Amino acid sequence: MAQPRDYYTVLGVDRTSSTEEIAVAYRKLAIKFHPDKNPDDEAAIERFKEAAEAFETLADEEKRARFDRFGHAGVNGQAGSHFHDVEDIFSAFGDIFGDLFGGGGGRRRPRKGRDVRCNVTLSLHEVAHGVTKEVTFHRHETCNDCHGSGASTGSQRLTCSYCGGHGRVVQSAGIVRMQTTCPACHGQGSVVDEPCPTCEGTGQQLKKVVTEVSIPAGVDNDTRVRISGQGEPSPGGGPPGDCYCFISVHPHSLFERDGQHLICRVPITYAQATLGTTLEVPTLQGRGELKIPTGTQSGHVFRMRGEGMPDPRCRGRGDLLVQVAIEVPKKVSKEEKQLLRQLAELEQKHVAPERKSFFGELKDYFTATDESQAP
Repeated sequence: MAQPRDYYTVLGVDRTSSTEEIAVAYRKLAIKFHPDKNPDDEAAIERFKEAAEAFETLADEEKRARFDRFGHAGVNGQAGSHFHDVEDIFSAFGDIFGDLFGGGGGRRRPRKGRDVRCNVTLSLHEVAHGVTKEVTFHRHETCNDCHGSGASTGSQRLTCSYCGGHGRVVQSAGIVRMQTTCPACHGQGSVVDEPCPTCEGTGQQLKKVVTEVSIPAGVDNDTRVRISGQGEPSPGGGPPGDCYCFISVHPHSLFERDGQHLICRVPITYAQATLGTTLEVPTLQGRGELKIPTGTQSGHVFRMRGEGMPDPRCRGRGDLLVQVAIEVPKKVSKEEKQLLRQLAELEQKHVAPERKSFFGELKDYFTATDESQAP
C-alpha cells in the first residue's frame, strides 16, 4: 500500500498557513479535480478525495495539532477520514462552497450505490480474440419481506431524534462548519421502531447474481472491466453502483507475453542452424512457418509481425518473437557418433575464424602462465 502524502503537500500550503489559507487552497483543488469536470477519471477522483481528507484534518485545530506532532499516525485510527466516496464529501462540505458541489444551500445529492467486484480467469486464446463470460458475484437487493423499509410487519419508520430527520449533523471545525452523515440513522433521516427480522432493519438482503460480461480482446492481468449498474443499490434513491471484473490470464505452455508481443522459444538442431531450414512454429492462429537462414546462432530472435496480441485501446497487433536455441541431444545412435567424430576431425583441420581467434588467445594465455611459473 502506498504511503499517504503529507497533508500540507497535498494542499500546497505551508505549515504556518492560517485556516483561511487552507480553505482557499482546498477550494482551488476541489474545483480542479471535481468529478463533474473530470468524468471517469479515477486519478482525478482520488486527488479530490485526498484533498478533502487533508482539509478535514487541517481545518480542525485539534486534528491539525495531532498531525503536526505525530503525522498520519496521530489522526488515523482516531477520527480518521470518513470519506468512502465523493458523495460523503458533497454531504460534508456542500454548504461551505455553495453549488460547487452541486447543492446550493446544502441540498444533498442522491448517493450512488457502492461498487462490487468479481474475478474472471481467461486463457491466452480467449484474451487474443475477446470473449463473453458468465460471472458470479454477490450484492444487496431489496428485502422481500419488508420491501426495503427495514421495518417488521405492523411497525413503521420514525423520524431520527439525533439529527431531526435531516440525515446529517453539523460539526464545527475552526471557522467552518462541516456536515457529516448522522451516525444514528446513517443518513436516512429515520429509524425503524421494530427492525425486520429477515434483514435486521437494513431493508436489504445479500443475494447471488449471475450475469454475462463482454471482455474485449487484448486485456491483461489486473485489467478491470466494468459492468455498469450491477453494483449495490443506492441508499438514498440514487443510481446503483457498478460491478468491476478483475482479469487474470492463465500462463500458456508455449507463449510468454510481453505487453502486446508474444515470445516463443523453439529448439533447433546443430544441423538446422548450420545449413538453414524452414521451421513449423506455433502461432495463436494455428501453424506458422519460419525460415531459418544458414549460420543461425543460438539465442537469435526472429520477428513474425502481426502474430502477437491485440491492443484493446487501438487497432493492430503485436509481434511474435521466436527465439531459437541449439539443442544438444543427450543420446545419439552409433551412426550419429561416427558422423560426429568425422565432423570433429574436419573441424580441427578447418577451424572457423572465431574459434581460431579464441584458441589462439588460449594458447598465448597458457604460454604466458607457464613462463611466469618457470624457475
